[in-house]
Amino acid sequence: MLQELNRRHVYLACFAVHFLIIFAVCCRDTLSVLAKGYTFCPPSLDIYWQKAEGAVSAALGEHLALSNPVRQSGSTYIQLAGIGFGYGFFAPNVPDSYKLVFELHYPDGRVEYELPRVATPGSGLRVATLIDNVAQTHYDPLRELMVKMVAYSVWQEHPDATMIRAVLGFVSLPNAAGFEQGISESYEFLYAYDFRFSSPSPESEIR
Repeated sequence: MLQELNRRHVYLACFAVHFLIIFAVCCRDTLSVLAKGYTFCPPSLDIYWQKAEGAVSAALGEHLALSNPVRQSGSTYIQLAGIGFGYGFFAPNVPDSYKLVFELHYPDGRVEYELPRVATPGSGLRVATLIDNVAQTHYDPLRELMVKMVAYSVWQEHPDATMIRAVLGFVSLPNAAGFEQGISESYEFLYAYDFRFSSPSPESEIR
């Protein structure tokens, strides 16, 4: 009987911790929207939203070093449990639109520009989500690897290109006050990576 009671207490504690993390992520994402001024709340409150967002992020361990085991364990659990994205319950809000552009360089000096291509609307939604996740990845080696995977698919369609430069940025939308003043969106550069791919030699293909 005592063992069963202890087991129930463990289950209840795990349940509480799990939903406490969900609540914290929800608060962090909602406070992030408020802090950026995307609502009709007075701009004077932005600094308080920012401080609150920082406090929640600190509670989730996001201010710790990347090598910290507490942060790594927490991030791993959040990602595996599917808690990391989709819990910003705040509407209406149009999020920033991240954009990934590929600059293809050819041996003759030509330069062409390509965007990630998709065959179906469903694929387009998945690619857009992927680009959002890439832009929000703080670990640079992982971000570069994710961009390289997309760049490789572009290179497969343009194998003559000697170098592909991937440029990641986002279209920043004005807040409510700026929209009323007629301010248009602006494009902001985030990251750029250069990749070089080569086709396998005939000898390696035979082997």
